Amino acid sequence: MFSSAAPYKNQRYSDLRKECKEDKKLFEDPEFPATNKSLFYRKPPPGLVEWKRPKEICDDPRLFVDGISSHDLNQGSLGNCWFVAACSCLALKPDLWQKVIPDWKEQEWDPKHPENYTGIFHFRFWIFGEWLDVVVDDRLPTINGELIYCHSKLNNEFWSALLEKAYAKLSACYESLEGGNTGDAVVDFTGAVNESIDLVAGKYATDLSEQLKLFEDLLKVYERGGLISCSIKASPEEIEARMPCGLVKGHAYSVTAVRKARLGHGLMAFFRSEKVFLIRMRNPWGKTDSEEWQKVGSMEREAMEITVQDDGEFWMAFDDWCKFFTDADVCRLINTSLLSIEKTWHEVVHHGSWTKNAEPFLNRCGGCMNHRQTFLQNPQYLFDVTKEMDEVLISLQQRDMKIHRSVGQGENLTMGFVIFEVERNRKYRMHDIVTQQNVATSLYINARTVFMRKVLPKGRYVIIPSTFMPQVLGDFMMRIYTDVDSDCRELILDKPKVKCWSSFMGYPQVVTQIYIHSAEGLQNQDSSGGADPYVIISCEGSTVRSNIQNDTLEPKFDTRAIFYRKKPRKPLTVQVWNSNAVQDQFMGQVVLAASLKDSPNPQKLQLRKRGQEMADEMPGTISLRVVTSSQLTDM
Repeated sequence: MFSSAAPYKNQRYSDLRKECKEDKKLFEDPEFPATNKSLFYRKPPPGLVEWKRPKEICDDPRLFVDGISSHDLNQGSLGNCWFVAACSCLALKPDLWQKVIPDWKEQEWDPKHPENYTGIFHFRFWIFGEWLDVVVDDRLPTINGELIYCHSKLNNEFWSALLEKAYAKLSACYESLEGGNTGDAVVDFTGAVNESIDLVAGKYATDLSEQLKLFEDLLKVYERGGLISCSIKASPEEIEARMPCGLVKGHAYSVTAVRKARLGHGLMAFFRSEKVFLIRMRNPWGKTDSEEWQKVGSMEREAMEITVQDDGEFWMAFDDWCKFFTDADVCRLINTSLLSIEKTWHEVVHHGSWTKNAEPFLNRCGGCMNHRQTFLQNPQYLFDVTKEMDEVLISLQQRDMKIHRSVGQGENLTMGFVIFEVERNRKYRMHDIVTQQNVATSLYINARTVFMRKVLPKGRYVIIPSTFMPQVLGDFMMRIYTDVDSDCRELILDKPKVKCWSSFMGYPQVVTQIYIHSAEGLQNQDSSGGADPYVIISCEGSTVRSNIQNDTLEPKFDTRAIFYRKKPRKPLTVQVWNSNAVQDQFMGQVVLAASLKDSPNPQKLQLRKRGQEMADEMPGTISLRVVTSSQLTDM
């Protein structure tokens, strides 16, 4: 994940450092100069800015003083509490911050060898699926000799100010960092998958069952090394307004712990089942503790390594947290290691674009499902769920737009995605929604990332990411996580290719889509008076099999297949079978002409025998729908 990083702006840290050493000079970054252009594009800082190197600010500069801590950070005059909160989250995880701040021991000042210092630092960020190595010089903006942006509590510690400068360089200037999302910054630090949770819409303050599920999920994320932050929505005039409870609106808080604690004091606490759910946060401006905190015994506090200091960190009862906070960003570190004993995921990453083309089959910016005429012109990605049930994580991320703020742009696109359950044998792009089922639609929102968790049954699915409005252009990255390999791939072709041997072997004349809904009145197959039926759909040597429906004589198959038929006169066959440990039993079939003249309406057909007795009836009926077209791109 962190093994290599591409040099941003083609600036290589080791080469530049070596060059400065040989020339006995301090590095000055031409790509992010010490000028107003690097500071702002519209709103200048409140005073005369002087760019100073750490040696000009204090006598004994250090990258770190006594290590790195979430308590190190203070927000400056820039409205980037979201970035400071992300840094606080990062500081809690040594295995993560040591990747963002590589060679940190080598980058540290060496008082014994001041001649080795060259005034150059480098940091790594995960940007749109790629690790970038960003170099900066150590000239920092000050007013009256003090740093004006993010800084450490100790005036001789500079890791946070230099990290912020590198991040500002990625966004063209410091002012572009004004207003942002903590989860986005955490993703840029880690490559994690960010889920934004609307605590109000989810009714977590009033729905206790949902509140408990959320707590367990956050506890799991925290214990697996994930990063969590939260905030309280604020209108423009309420930004940074303090509420009666002491919390600050429009301010980003980093969550530093999630715990269950026993109530009571002494040994008796261990014999009580009553627990309080707690969440710990950090706010650089002060502390606010919940009354619930006083009920937690001293032994339990020691076991939890809890201290309460006036350092901006405080504990809160989880139900109070759900009541007061409105938004949370949950960043999951997805484990994809094959060697891990913990839960691992299979990851697929696709980069794509919403692009415009006058030819409908080549257009890829069709807008959301409100625009039925163009929606299916968007990019399409197919994946399989091969387990009976599998939890699927989908993250759709667009490029960070902050770099365009200086030219009056920089707003996120409003985007989202839809998941369809499709034919078990689909290989080509969808052109119409015939019987394919919309199983999930994400929020359409102007956030950098749209995330969804969905448990899906065994089957084949197509994800269609889109902007809300058609004709909107942009780039996106989609990450799909499943328990086992989903064989996720982009659907490129609209229909089967014409090959050099097509004139001899034949080319499809029609396309047929068949949907098997259900069966009724099937014959008992076992001693308990039930059956475990499934269907097999056959056409020109190809077959599609449904999932087994256990212990029922009225199964809902909900199975689709699509066939590109070279011999339209050759019928389709749908057979119902009973699954059995020894030998499967035939339960009946229907034979379908599936011609262009046939009705596309739903049908209920009597099951019949096979072979020479195929005219004879068998118990049960099957409900299905068959649609056939001579246009191969109709479906």
